[in-house]
Amino acid sequence: MSTLLTAQSLRVDTAFGTLFDSLSFTLKKGDRIGLLGDNGCGKSTLLKVLDGTDSPTAGTVALAGHCMMARVEQHLPDAIYPLTMLDAVLAQLPAAERDSLRWKAETLLASMGFTPQDTALQSATLSGGQHTRLLLARALISEPDLLLLDEPSNHLDLPTMLWLEQFLQNWTGSFVLVSHDRQLLDAVTNGSWILRDKTLHYFALPCTAARKALVAKDESDALRHKAEQKEIDRVAASAKRLATWGKVYDNEDLARKAKQMEKQVERLKESQTEVTAGSQWTLTLRGDALRADRLLEMDNLDVPPAPGLPALFRVDSARLKSGDRVAIIGRNGCGKSSLMKLIWQQCRAEQSTDTLKLHPRVAPGYYDQTLHQLPDDAPLLDALEPFAPNPQDRKMALISAGFPWARHGQLVNTLSGGERSRLLFVGLTLARYSLLMLDEPTNHLDMEGKEALADTLQQFEGGVLLVSHDRQLITQSCNRFWLIEDGKLSEWHDADAVFERLRESSGLTQSVDTALPRDETPSPYDDVLERLVALETLLAEDLARKPKHQKPQLQAQWRKEIEDLEAQL
Repeated sequence: MSTLLTAQSLRVDTAFGTLFDSLSFTLKKGDRIGLLGDNGCGKSTLLKVLDGTDSPTAGTVALAGHCMMARVEQHLPDAIYPLTMLDAVLAQLPAAERDSLRWKAETLLASMGFTPQDTALQSATLSGGQHTRLLLARALISEPDLLLLDEPSNHLDLPTMLWLEQFLQNWTGSFVLVSHDRQLLDAVTNGSWILRDKTLHYFALPCTAARKALVAKDESDALRHKAEQKEIDRVAASAKRLATWGKVYDNEDLARKAKQMEKQVERLKESQTEVTAGSQWTLTLRGDALRADRLLEMDNLDVPPAPGLPALFRVDSARLKSGDRVAIIGRNGCGKSSLMKLIWQQCRAEQSTDTLKLHPRVAPGYYDQTLHQLPDDAPLLDALEPFAPNPQDRKMALISAGFPWARHGQLVNTLSGGERSRLLFVGLTLARYSLLMLDEPTNHLDMEGKEALADTLQQFEGGVLLVSHDRQLITQSCNRFWLIEDGKLSEWHDADAVFERLRESSGLTQSVDTALPRDETPSPYDDVLERLVALETLLAEDLARKPKHQKPQLQAQWRKEIEDLEAQL
């Protein structure tokens, strides 16, 4: 495989200390890398260093002469917003080439599902899904060999997320993808970089298998560290004993030997295996079950985006009781958050109507994706007062969540998005609500936080309404699913069926009737596709096993056959 990029001894320092140090790696043709790590560990900074946007404090990045690299922006530049979609893509090309390569931009946008009418839309008017596809088109117009993607799945609705997954699976180039979406990473990557403790851990495995391998490494390192510490303690004790004897008996040989052993202790400490510092906080949510048949009941409810406006959709009939964990699913703009806000406003008004009825003793809690429930100008300790009147309870909860006593007077508006989200989760736990409404709670959570949220929701005793585009969270934590589509809310009981429905409605899959006319013979590629799906399933199942139970030789055979089949297709 030809080398695309080489990095040597990269270090980046910030005003708050070193972000990462001594990072060395090589990217080769065919590498499809997932870059993982906690919030604030330096993933985005590393991508900026690789594409030259930022300069490292130390170290070098060398791009191969034959390699064309492009970075998918997180946001469109302000200067692009007045342009049409087509002109926004052409703006990435030299001015002299734009007219002659107009066909290329039109073809690229068409391959991403845009019609000629769409390409004339002003960039500022695009939806979230259109916005993401335009960002990709701007990067791909230069035909890069290596793509750098920084959280491309953020704020995407499920149909666009599924489109992005399919696009990356079919793209033939190499890429580095920063994402907290484990399902996306497992589907499209063949290697993982985990940025943690200021260093980079590499595994030639997709996300889930790589994280399991890192856990196994941590366990091995902990045992090795313990054994090394035992030897350090033994040598240190011997040195102390010899030093004492040297003084008591005025013996220079014993004193010299004691000093030699003290130097040995220092050498052992310097070479001692390092263990991870781990996370300061584990997300938990505790609630109380209200013994009632219905916490919430909706009949013939119209849901507008704001009072006085036409309804986005109608709820014919829906019920929720304690123990129900309902995911509200649909495209961006369909009215998911509008429904949550309508219920929350009625809860705060403590009123019920014929179309929206609430149990009189229900205690609701609301996670607003804008995090506006926390007052900007309040200290952390005071911001939690609406959730828990007792100052001692608030103080202990903050300390347990990684906010030391010295920070309790810090104002909310000085927190990062991740810290502000953590503070709101602390408040929701302190209040022990019987109905929890969570609107996009994963926007500021890293992968560990998402998994902790899924686990804690499974144990939540009250009722839950969840708006999220995170498939893993929806599948693991919810037992009912409300799909908003075509102006209606419908109930589903299988998450996979909902996702498949969204794929079909987005044109990502075709039904048999539209894909294969009745008088047409099956495609010669059907058998190839069937074998490809079977091999990918076998490979995924084997990678999900513990490392000692995996079959590396079979994995290599399956990967080789998958490559051959993809080449045929």
